Amino acid sequence: MTSLLAPRLAYFAAVARHEHVTRAAHELGVPQSTLSRAMVRLEQDLGVSLFARRGRTVALTTAGRTFLASAEKALAEIARAAGSVQQDADPAHGKVAFGFLHTLGPETVPGLIRAFRADHPGVRFSLVQNYGEAMLERLRAGELDLCLTSPLPDAPDLVARRLDEQRLRLVVPDDHRLAVRKRIRLAEAAEEVFVTLEPGYGLRRITDDLCAEAGFAPRVAFEGEEAETLRGLVAAGLGVALLPPPAVPRPGVVELTVTAPRAVREIGVAWLDGHPDTPPVAQFKRFLLSRRGRLIPEWHAPVQEPAAGPSAASAAEAGPAAESR
Repeated sequence: MTSLLAPRLAYFAAVARHEHVTRAAHELGVPQSTLSRAMVRLEQDLGVSLFARRGRTVALTTAGRTFLASAEKALAEIARAAGSVQQDADPAHGKVAFGFLHTLGPETVPGLIRAFRADHPGVRFSLVQNYGEAMLERLRAGELDLCLTSPLPDAPDLVARRLDEQRLRLVVPDDHRLAVRKRIRLAEAAEEVFVTLEPGYGLRRITDDLCAEAGFAPRVAFEGEEAETLRGLVAAGLGVALLPPPAVPRPGVVELTVTAPRAVREIGVAWLDGHPDTPPVAQFKRFLLSRRGRLIPEWHAPVQEPAAGPSAASAAEAGPAAESR
């Protein structure tokens, strides 16, 4: 019934407003005969009379007034929805629904949006932070236009493009035996207890894969949902972690460069294959692709003061046997 009624609501509302078929037809730009037949069919479909006819003029019946109130609300809602989607698609003032990993939120994403809006100041963003798999599901549901994720998805319904890579570091407590080091082979941490993200997170999968490549399976003591929480657990002496660099150096931990295996995670942008882009989404997608190799800001570890005492100094000055070059 709805599919039959919907196309005729605007016709009905115009006739009701003018109380005259000819004037309503002129406003709508349709032949009078077409409009008259549409009203007759509408009444037949409903099984009630909406108009009392007096020559060329018409007046609403009681049923017609009841139906008009709801028809006007429906038409107003349709007009509101049409205006909303048109505004979101406007090249200068439209909206981009953009998802990204929590670890990219403090520094990378704000910098990207600031740079993009230098040339597109009116474009609006709906921002969603989540872990990779959850964002991909929101892409598929049409809730996101684009997302920054890691690792890059390999799925037939998605398109992914590599933008950059981010080094991962072994994060240890500042009083840990390895804290005097600058570089380390991951295999040297095989006996350590790890704190990691929960299974299903991309960084957890990367951590497990890197440890496997180094010849061991990590002994996991704590699992979390956010990288900075893990860094706090490390600072509390509850384990070590493989993490991307922090936006701001965290006291209580030391960040070690991992020399082997190559500890990086790829960062890329993904979108739904075959999904048409609005102008603002297309503009932002082109901007992201133009940032290949320049997406992730460089991070420099703060200078760590070695712990006092001859043993620490000896370890810090040790040769290749103690520190992987």
